[in-house]
Amino acid sequence: MSDMPSEAPVKSILPTWVRGPQDFVGGLAMMAVAVFALWASSDLQGMHGFSFGAGTAPRMFAVLLLLLGGAVALVGVMRDGPQIAAYSWRGPLFVSAAIVFFAVAIRPLGLVVSAFAAFLIAAMGSHETKWIEAIIVGGCLTLGCALLFPYVLGLPMPMFPRFLIQ
Repeated sequence: MSDMPSEAPVKSILPTWVRGPQDFVGGLAMMAVAVFALWASSDLQGMHGFSFGAGTAPRMFAVLLLLLGGAVALVGVMRDGPQIAAYSWRGPLFVSAAIVFFAVAIRPLGLVVSAFAAFLIAAMGSHETKWIEAIIVGGCLTLGCALLFPYVLGLPMPMFPRFLIQ
């Protein structure tokens, strides 16, 4: 058996006039982010005369991103390019879950418990995780955070769960 991928044609859900699917979909994604930014900044003040408002820069960058996304999508239509590559969702999923867990758990559980647990949740994002090493590194990082935030930076953070302090 060969380790090389087969040369069979790849079935695509995109129309046949799209010659570079990766560029086309990437351009559409950029355009979607730009449209969201334009919508999100629509209630901010714009430019009045020569004075910038709070919404001027976000709108300028969103329009620039919209134009660049359109150009990238156009390249996907005009030139042959790579197919859309397979993507592993495990890493981004567990890292995002760790961030959300930390944000929700920092107040009731404190910095020590929530930082250590968030690190272990993020470690689940890889098949190559060695758990003894992850626990040691997580403990060291948690200790570093416990010293850095309240003592070095002077941030008032709960260190331990509320039910242990009372």
